[in-house]
Amino acid sequence: MRKGRVSFKKNILITIGIIGAAVLFCLPLQQLVDTDTHVPLLFVLAVLLVSRYTDGYIYGIVASVAAVIGVNYAFTYPYFAINFTIAGYPLTFLAMLAVSMIVSTLTTQIKQQEHIRLEVEKEKMRANLLRAVSHDIRTPLTSIVGSASGILDNHSVLSQEKILELVSDIKEEAQWLIRIVENLLSVTRINGENASIKTEEEIVEEIVSSAVIKFKKRFPDVEVRVEAPEDFLMVPMDGTLIEQVLVNLLENSVLHGKTTRLIRIIVERGEEKLFFIVRDDGKGIDETVLPDIFEGSLQPREGTESDSKKNMGIGLSVCMSIIKAHKGNMTAENMSTGGAQFTFWLPMKKETYGY
Repeated sequence: MRKGRVSFKKNILITIGIIGAAVLFCLPLQQLVDTDTHVPLLFVLAVLLVSRYTDGYIYGIVASVAAVIGVNYAFTYPYFAINFTIAGYPLTFLAMLAVSMIVSTLTTQIKQQEHIRLEVEKEKMRANLLRAVSHDIRTPLTSIVGSASGILDNHSVLSQEKILELVSDIKEEAQWLIRIVENLLSVTRINGENASIKTEEEIVEEIVSSAVIKFKKRFPDVEVRVEAPEDFLMVPMDGTLIEQVLVNLLENSVLHGKTTRLIRIIVERGEEKLFFIVRDDGKGIDETVLPDIFEGSLQPREGTESDSKKNMGIGLSVCMSIIKAHKGNMTAENMSTGGAQFTFWLPMKKETYGY
């Protein structure tokens, strides 16, 4: 209820402000020119702006009626008097009212269609994530239950080495589940009504370094080289989310590159963008899945083992959602020299985020 009152007040203030601005602009202009033919056009523009920046039909229609009456009262002879009986004026003002209301209606319909499109895209992402999660969570849980049951049912006959092996499997699968949950929590942070995030100035070197440290704990044998500008870089971002993007990309380089032994993280500064490039020396990405690699609905390659670690869809879908929420973008490609490369960029100015 409170949100509705705030929205109503905001729409009213926008309507009054735009119509008032049109009046204040036309009054001094009336003293400078001999004709008033420009006035109806300016008020139609005001109605268009009201429709664009308010919610629903009512405010645009109210602005249309106010514009017709205002033009007749203040900018049509006899000035500062209502008079629709002058020859030609009734038709002129009826036409203006019709045009204003049509423009208002069309603008509102376009906004509603855009809102519907965004909702459809969000529902598509949710559905893709649910499909991926249903497989990604079930498989490690099955493995954990099987290993734990094996230890409980056969602990008296199992060797110490076998028990340690099963416990190690449980730990690995549990860590994988933690990463899945972290991905899902990231999505809930950015999948709100306006997909907005709060950004702070973060030190790029620290974010990259933290991601590499987390990655090396799981893959200590894979070499990671970081190439970044020598100057001190601070960029507006949600540091936790961007760090997770880098971790996901690093892990994908190993899990799906198969033979990956070296990963390079390259940070490049553009005029208004900061680019992050994650490049590996693995086998690359199957060309058939490249067009849909960020859709969150990828299936394992034919002939490959079908377990949770072979499905890159959920991680990359989360990564793309995070980067889009930062007003950036991400691409994936295979290198001509071998291996895969993921590139994403972030705007370097906080004004880009609209707050």
